[in-house]
Amino acid sequence: MKLLPHRFPFLMVDKVIEVGKDHAVCLKHISFSDPVFMGHFPFFPVYPGVLILEGLAQTAGVMLLDPEQEAVPLFLGIDQARFKSMVKPGDTVVYSVKTIEKRGFAVRVEGKATVDDKLVAKAILLVGVKTDENEGH
Repeated sequence: MKLLPHRFPFLMVDKVIEVGKDHAVCLKHISFSDPVFMGHFPFFPVYPGVLILEGLAQTAGVMLLDPEQEAVPLFLGIDQARFKSMVKPGDTVVYSVKTIEKRGFAVRVEGKATVDDKLVAKAILLVGVKTDENEGH
């Protein structure tokens, strides 16, 4: 994944499915070999909800980043986060985000994570992109 600046083990997106000006869809294959399962929890492996939220934020970053520009996506805030079902090794999480509102360099997006078309998490995220032009903001 060259578009995002994140790298293993903190890259939470394996593949971009669709990207547009105000929406994006990405996916992440969850494997028991993911480093997080060494501690969360070896006897009952559940993918951490906070990493699902990070996957949504990275999907928003895919939507916002211009491949021609050096920039860093920023996860600025979160509201209304809800976890509906557990994610386990063997699952493929589909992350979908769509723009709700634009504010300067920040964008509010509605994010949903699904496994087999079943909602596993949702949230409203505030994300932005840090560039040389908005350095002081």
